[in-house]
This record gives sequence, structure tokens and C-alpha cells, in this order.
Amino acid sequence: MATLADLAELVRAPAALSVPGDTIAGAAAAGVAGPVTGGLAAASTCLYWAGMAANDWADRHRDATERPGRPIPSGRVRPGAALAVAGGLTAAGLLLAGTSGGRRALATAAGLATAVWTYDLVAKETAAGPAVMAACRGLDVLLGASPRGAGGLRRAMPAATVVAAHTYAVTVLSRDEVTGTDPAVPATTLAATGAIAGAALALGGGRTARPAARLLGAGLAPALAGAYLRRFGGAQARAVRAPEAGPVRAAVSAGITSFPLLQAALTVRAGRPLTALAVAAAAPAGRRLARLVSPT
Repeated sequence: MATLADLAELVRAPAALSVPGDTIAGAAAAGVAGPVTGGLAAASTCLYWAGMAANDWADRHRDATERPGRPIPSGRVRPGAALAVAGGLTAAGLLLAGTSGGRRALATAAGLATAVWTYDLVAKETAAGPAVMAACRGLDVLLGASPRGAGGLRRAMPAATVVAAHTYAVTVLSRDEVTGTDPAVPATTLAATGAIAGAALALGGGRTARPAARLLGAGLAPALAGAYLRRFGGAQARAVRAPEAGPVRAAVSAGITSFPLLQAALTVRAGRPLTALAVAAAAPAGRRLARLVSPT
């Protein structure tokens, strides 16, 4: 029988620290951050873990050759159990979204769940794979804004686009984390990362904040965007110099664990600097946990 440690590895448990910041950034942009946001963040975490379990179920034959140490090919988790975990977590995510945010949130979560399973079962190995994964994280941001309806979704769309762009870059890199890549790939994603950091700072939502929040955010947003760029950008620069599997995998891990810094910068720009600090705290925690359980 699979242990809790095996299941944590199956769902990439530490990587979930990169998830709640999506819904928080979306809620902050829409002006609905509050108690309901916690339930929606939990829903998005369940859907993320479901996607990880479904990913390993779909990749079980390939992993038997490329990554035999993963839970399914190593025999620590049975394929049927992994599929059941994925299905159960999907149901839990939809239930949490509906009970926390109502019908609008449930509809958004259903779209997110559909995108997650489409990526794992259909799109991952196709040219559309990175775009579908980017859509998953963009929808995750919109889930946080969904209780406000169409107006909230429109206000959160710029933040969702920034998050989706970062996800696209990480997904492109992840395709070569087993074999290594051409230096042009991390060079291109590195350039995109610089543009993403700049876009996060350019969002104007923070102008609606109270004066004290604007004053704090004026210095905090550049610091967070800079930390994101140093962490993820630095790892990509190392992959440009040495585009073997190890540095590429390290860049993918850095992209996942630096996600909260980008989300926090977006949350600051939406006028919630103290909330942003809480989101940013997930970044160092994720790096520490990544040493125990791989987030990729």
C-alpha cells in the first residue's frame, strides 16, 4: 500500500505552495479578497494535485524508461490508485469551489479542471501543450476573481495573462528537463522572464489602494519582481551556459518555486501589500521542501 510520502511525491506536494497565490492575486485584482478566497485557494490546490497524479498516470509507461524512480513505475503507487487520487482530488476541488464561491466559482473551476485533464491526457505531447498549461494557471487566477462575476474576471485578466506567460515559459523548459536542450530555448525563456517581470510592475491596479498601501507597495513591488527575476532568470542563465538535463531541470524547479514572488508582485500592484508578503513567504518554504520532494 502506498504511504503518505509516496502520495506526496505523486502529487508533487511542495509545488502546491505555488498555487494559492494565483487565486489570491486574482481576488486582489477583482477587489474580492477575503474569507472566500481561502476556500478557492484550497480548491485550486486540489485541482493542481489532481493534475499531478493524472500526469503520472498518463506518463506511467514513458516514466518506466525515463524516470523509473517515480511512484508508479517504481511500484510504490499502483496505476489505479493514482487515477483514483486524481479523480478524488478533482471532485474535492469542484466541491470546495462551489461551496466557497457559488455557481460562478464552480463554473470557473469546472473549466480549470477540464483544462487540467486535457493537458494530461491529450495536449501535453503536442505543440499546444504549453498553451494549455498556461491556460490552466490563467484560469486559476480567474477562479479567485470569479465571485464578482464578469466584472471581476475582466479586472483580473491582466494578472491572469502574466501568470499564464510565466507558466508557458516553465512548461517549454520542462519538455527538455530529462534530455537537455538547445541553448536557444532557455535564452528565449529568459528574455520572456524579463518581460514578465516588467509586465507585473506595469499593472496599474495598485493606484486604487489607500495611500499607505501605495507607499509600501512602491518599494515592495520592484523588490518582489526583482527577486523573481534573480531566482528564475539566474537559473535559466545557468541553463544557457550548460544546457544539459541537470541545469534545465534546476531552471524548471526555480520557475515553480519562484512563482509566489511573481504572484506577490501582482498582489502588491492590486493594492494588497501585506497579503503579498504572506504570498511571498511561500517561495523560501517551497525551495526548502523541494530538496525533499521534487516539484517537477
